Amino acid sequence: MEMYKRLLKFVKPYRKRMALAILFMTFTAVLNSGIAYLVKPLLDDIFVNKRWLILKFLPVFLIVLYLLKAAFTYAQNYFMIYIGENVVINLRIELFAHIHSLSMDFFTKRSTGMIMARINSDVGLVQQAITRAIADLFRSPLNIIGYLAVMFYCSWQWSLMAVVILPFVALLIAKLGMKLRRITSKIQEKVADLTIILHETISGALIVKAFAMEEREVERYRQENRQFFNEAMRAGRVVALSSPLMEVLASIGIAIVIWFGGSQVIAGKSTPGNFFAFLTALLMMYGPIKKLTAVNNTTQQGIAGSVRIFEFLDAKPSVKEAKDAIEMPPFNRSIELSNVSFKYEEKMVLQDINLCVKKGEIIAIVGVSGAGKTTLCNLLPRFYDATSGNIFIDGQDIKNLTISSLRRQIGIVTQETILFNDTIKNNLTYGKPDAPEEEIIQAAKAAMAHEFICQIPGEYNAHIGERGTKLSGGQKQRMAIARAILKNPPILILDEATSSLDSKSEALVQKALENLMQNRTTFIIAHRLSTVRGAHKIIVLHHGRIKEFGTHTDLLAKKGIYAYLYNTQFEIETESDDSCLGEMIGAKGFTS
Repeated sequence: MEMYKRLLKFVKPYRKRMALAILFMTFTAVLNSGIAYLVKPLLDDIFVNKRWLILKFLPVFLIVLYLLKAAFTYAQNYFMIYIGENVVINLRIELFAHIHSLSMDFFTKRSTGMIMARINSDVGLVQQAITRAIADLFRSPLNIIGYLAVMFYCSWQWSLMAVVILPFVALLIAKLGMKLRRITSKIQEKVADLTIILHETISGALIVKAFAMEEREVERYRQENRQFFNEAMRAGRVVALSSPLMEVLASIGIAIVIWFGGSQVIAGKSTPGNFFAFLTALLMMYGPIKKLTAVNNTTQQGIAGSVRIFEFLDAKPSVKEAKDAIEMPPFNRSIELSNVSFKYEEKMVLQDINLCVKKGEIIAIVGVSGAGKTTLCNLLPRFYDATSGNIFIDGQDIKNLTISSLRRQIGIVTQETILFNDTIKNNLTYGKPDAPEEEIIQAAKAAMAHEFICQIPGEYNAHIGERGTKLSGGQKQRMAIARAILKNPPILILDEATSSLDSKSEALVQKALENLMQNRTTFIIAHRLSTVRGAHKIIVLHHGRIKEFGTHTDLLAKKGIYAYLYNTQFEIETESDDSCLGEMIGAKGFTS
């Protein structure tokens, strides 16, 4: 119940509407009880004693009761739907916001499909538990209490006989509910697996088709669906079994009452109206009891979903902002890395990095794949925090700065360009939404993007599709550069920004990058060493350590790792090549 209590906290802002809904539920329960009790005057006063006055007013009174019941039912349902939908929306928004407040390691440890399943599928289960279950959790007990009142008023002896089965009903509901919760957790895991496959195969449709693996992916999806089906059928059996078992238990109570109550009517100890009023209330009471069984099933499914949701909501960011963090002043002097090391899980990625970069300098970071180049740059905007050592900007430890003010002064252009399914203008102004049109156009021109944008129907208001699928690789990269230019950050990170382009696109992008790097402190990560020859300093990373440091000319003259990489024209890409480089480094005795 702890999870359900946490969910109910989302109901607190709507407690006034909840109070009104409960009030209307109470009125409805009283009316239902009154309708059940009307059976007594109907039989005794009309059919037995033949009183015309009762016959004249009873039908009208019955219509009035049902009209009032309809009005109260509508009111309670409206308020509960209003509360439920708002709770689910708030929960979904809080989950979405919390996920985006977490550090990058949260996303690297979990697939996109899993995260999507939590937000969509698990919240969907909670939605059913809140919008449907909360209403019935209040409504059904109120109706049961009302019917019990009628029953005890008619005969307390009969009532005790009828309710003797209620403990067995409660035990049945509890056991079936717990079993359903366990199965639902497994079902949600399968839903996440299905979402992962969908996301991977749809986003990677080109690769699937290029390798003619459509049948394999269909088979993989079929197998996951079969496993989902098996778990769903286990849940279905529990749900399908609950109602028949309830009816069997109910029939036992009804049979006892009919035998004992009927014998008392025949013996003249009770009237037919009294007996049938009791029986009507008893029969009507089993409806809410059955509904409680269904509510319990829905609730258990919702709790299973909420456990997975709160697992995300309880996650804490590994990169935390200091309580007394200050706004970062405009970057003015230098960036310094002092004895910086970084470990990801059990693997040491960076070790003892010492580097000082002055304002306006261009620093190139090179090395084979896995050397730690991207990780090093990811420490600057605090996507991750160094395991040990410190990073200073203008003498201020970046851990003492607010994360937002730090990242506002850093622009990033990556190899994998991330664009949104929106207009060109909205993509360009992502980091500066209030940018005037003239500034947007100037940024596009500087990024060599204005010309191709003007050739697209709709120009800056044209939609570019999911992840910019309507644009070429070079166009997407120039869009990303224009976005960075418009943000106008003093510190810039270029993570292999030209590595996946053809020579013509690379020339355009390289020109755009030159415009972008003007008067900015720039960190360039590149495999194509021809793009970093003009850097003020080049550092060579190998196995997380700085092995070489200097200008292009200096490093070629050393005939070390950089010269080897440069002369072999980037042929060292695989682990075997990396191993060969390691042997070469050991043979030549290269050191930090």
